[in-house]
Amino acid sequence: MKRINHLFKMSLLLFSVLAYPQLSVKETIANEDQYKSVQIGYSKTTSIVFSYPIKSIDKGSDEVLVQKAKGVENILLIKAAKQHFIQTNLTVVTSDARLYVFVLNYDDDCPDLNVKAVNSIAASKDVLFSLENENQKKIEQCASLALSKKNKIGGYNKSKYQIRLELNGIFIYQDVLYLRIVFKNKSKINYDIDQFRFFIRDQKKSKRTASQEIEIEPLYQTTSSTLIPYKSEVIKVYALEKFTIPENKYLTLQLVEESGGRHLELDISSNLTDKVFPIEAVNMDKF
Repeated sequence: MKRINHLFKMSLLLFSVLAYPQLSVKETIANEDQYKSVQIGYSKTTSIVFSYPIKSIDKGSDEVLVQKAKGVENILLIKAAKQHFIQTNLTVVTSDARLYVFVLNYDDDCPDLNVKAVNSIAASKDVLFSLENENQKKIEQCASLALSKKNKIGGYNKSKYQIRLELNGIFIYQDVLYLRIVFKNKSKINYDIDQFRFFIRDQKKSKRTASQEIEIEPLYQTTSSTLIPYKSEVIKVYALEKFTIPENKYLTLQLVEESGGRHLELDISSNLTDKVFPIEAVNMDKF
């Protein structure tokens, strides 16, 4: 009886050893199939188009040449540096927190000249950027939410030359503030924006005392249009790195007209921390 049990256990062990390599081979094939295969040549350039700007590029071999297209942030140019190179890979991270993996093969006769990265598998959505490279897609989504929110604040506006500049909403998500700005043109002449800037400035002091100002560069704005048509209103949301207004300083919103003199400055001296509305957690998969 003991001999039968021993033989039975040995049979199970042998079956497990034989079955495991087969399972591993199947898993390996499945993993390889999920990546986009791209054929590139030595005498032709292949373009890969992404939906969002490229943040990081890594090629598996020096036998492949890779660079971003001049003047654009979402197109990658690749070609072979050596004919008949050994199969390699290409890894790209884009600003919408997606990581793409491509398998590169040599084919000078019929290369893929135009590849859309949206057809590739995003290998990971768990890509985190430092604050200065904050996830662009998430910022865009939050700015869009801030634009549509009904929450409003009052008392922060400046009117001159029949032009009105108003801050009517402040929102926050993680370490980014979203300022909703209303531009109103009551005149009969279009207003073309040359500059719209944000500063943290010292409050007025004596002429002997040097004043300090720090400009805050927006991370994103909901529209790049610079026109405020006559008798109309334009609302924009600007995403800024989180800040507070220190004592004896104020926030300045500076609006400068292109080829004109209708300039406005809105100074905000009070701390705005109690005026901020939080934006609920953004689910990236819903967009």
